[in-house]
Amino acid sequence: MTDVLSESALNSTGRLSIIQSQGTLDWAYANFILASTAVAMDKEVEVFCTFYGLEVLKKDLSGLKINPLGNPAMRLQSPVGPDWFKAVDWNRVMPGLAWSLPGMSKLATAAFKKTLQRNGQLPIHELRELCVELGVKMTACQMTVDLLGYQAEELIETAEFAGAASYFAASPNNQSLFI
Repeated sequence: MTDVLSESALNSTGRLSIIQSQGTLDWAYANFILASTAVAMDKEVEVFCTFYGLEVLKKDLSGLKINPLGNPAMRLQSPVGPDWFKAVDWNRVMPGLAWSLPGMSKLATAAFKKTLQRNGQLPIHELRELCVELGVKMTACQMTVDLLGYQAEELIETAEFAGAASYFAASPNNQSLFI
């Protein structure tokens, strides 16, 4: 069997820039998992939070939710019940309009959190804390902070502030970028 990754790829260092533009729980997990993994592999990592992505820098993350509405690719299964019930992808079998009903986003978020817990994943605030401890740089877009009326006191103390031009000016020419 041939190794997919070459020896040089495994030993390479570099930078990973993640632009966090979404403020939902599922996007926060995806980006923080990528960030923590990359920094653990000796990459220099920066998460640049802009627009709704600023939500992941708030001290209190309890308001982060998921919403399958408008996200047909989201696989949503019940973490409880008999095996046949847990195997159903509820986002595929329920009409999209159902996700707009009161309480459905809360239900989907609870199911998502339960699934994460059952699979041994850290709660989102602990995952973000791990990223910070590992040295992931968290930057808030200053223009978005001003535009949307965020206060520095709302955000984690380690958050840095920069405009998009400053962010890209400090970014190397050769890097991985995940949006």
